[in-house]
Formats: sequence, C-alpha cells, structure tokens
Amino acid sequence: MPTATGPQRPPDKDRPAIAAQPRPATGSRSVDGRASAATPAGSGSGSSTGTGSGRRSEAARLAVLNAADDLLVEVGFEGLTIEGIAAAAGVAKQTIYRWWKSKVDILFDNLVLDAATALAWPSETPSGPADLRAYVHRFAAFLGTEPAGQVLQALLGHAQLDVRTAELLHGGFLDELRARDIAHTRACLGPGAGAGSISDTGPGTDESGTDEAAVLLDALLAPLYHRALVLRRPLDAAFVDALLDQHLSS
Repeated sequence: MPTATGPQRPPDKDRPAIAAQPRPATGSRSVDGRASAATPAGSGSGSSTGTGSGRRSEAARLAVLNAADDLLVEVGFEGLTIEGIAAAAGVAKQTIYRWWKSKVDILFDNLVLDAATALAWPSETPSGPADLRAYVHRFAAFLGTEPAGQVLQALLGHAQLDVRTAELLHGGFLDELRARDIAHTRACLGPGAGAGSISDTGPGTDESGTDEAAVLLDALLAPLYHRALVLRRPLDAAFVDALLDQHLSS
C-alpha cells in the first residue's frame, strides 16, 4: 500500500504513466504492511506542507487508500462504495471527493503506487534468462496474492464495461508497463532478439513492426492472466516454472 514519503500526485489531475523503469518505493512500511504517515511530503490537494493540518490531510488520504484496498478484498468491486470507504477510513465523503472522482480513481492510485515497487525487475539492467524468470515469478505473485494484484484484476474486469476505466488503466499504467517489460525482455534475450514473426503495434515495437521479445512476453504473461481472471486458480510456483520451462532455456 502507498506510503507517505516520496513525491505524491494530485489524484484529481491526469496521472502520468508509470515510468519506463519503475520508480523507487514511495516510502517505508510498518511491520504489518500498513501505510505509514510518519513523514508526509509532496504537493497537491492531499499533500503535507509540514503543518499539523497538512499531516492530518496526508494521514486521511493514506487511510482512504488503505481502506479501499481492504474493502475490495472483503466485498469485491461491486460492493465497494465511497460511503463504505469513508466509514472504514474515518473520513467524510466530501474529503474523498476533494481528491478522487470515483472508487476507480482511488483503486488506480493504489495500483500505480504499489506496482512501482512490487513489479520492479530484480535487476535494473536485466541481462539474461534468469532475470526474466525471476520477473515472471514476481509478476505471478503480484497478480495472484498481493492486494494490488487484486486491484489490477478488479480494474481489468471493470475496464471491459467502462471506457473511461479502460483508457485510464491502459494510458496511465499498462502501456508503459508493457513497453518497459518488452525492453527488458529483449535485453534478457541478447543480441539479435528484435525480429520476430508476429506484429506488435503497442509500445516496444521495432522498426519492422515485429518483436520477438513482445511475442515471448505475451506467451509468458497471458497464461497468468488467464489462470487468475478466467480459471480463478492459484499462480503457484510449480505452474510458473512449468510455463517458463516451455519457453526459456535454463
């Protein structure tokens, strides 16, 4: 869950896409995994300026983000309401609407902040199949067990019915995440890994319009999404290893 340290984005503004290389963690966590408001910082509607009022605002903002995560796990996306989040966070609904337009925006902020750390590659400069294997295991753990992974699942489902959610999710998170992952996958494959036989029109496409790294990345991640979203089965390490063994040399 998000923490109080590090730069904070005003939630009611257009959100920048996740950086091509994940941002550093936005702060430390307490031992129970809850976000800490010990060192508020940043700018925007919910940011702290070092005053008592600023610290209270930042604490309230973090309480809302944490409450949204917890309630999503408990009641699901359809059962999640602004009223419920406000009650769980101990704030007024008006406080929430100062910072976010809807529950989708709250969940999206949680996703981007948590994924910056949870979906970081094991190495900032991956260079071999071992790095790719480690990242796919990390992605599976994120999607299958972490609260932010459940947020991603919920937003992916809602995006099938809501155009704004789809645009927010792709333009603010998924497209840049994919571009970064394709680039890192290409680095893991080594020289000559640019040309492939299947077109990729998204970020990361090479000049010929094909990309072996993009094809491989799809082959590795698509079964994880299918198993989590469609089959509703666990993404255990044995399944991930079997998937990787089919596509990568050891």
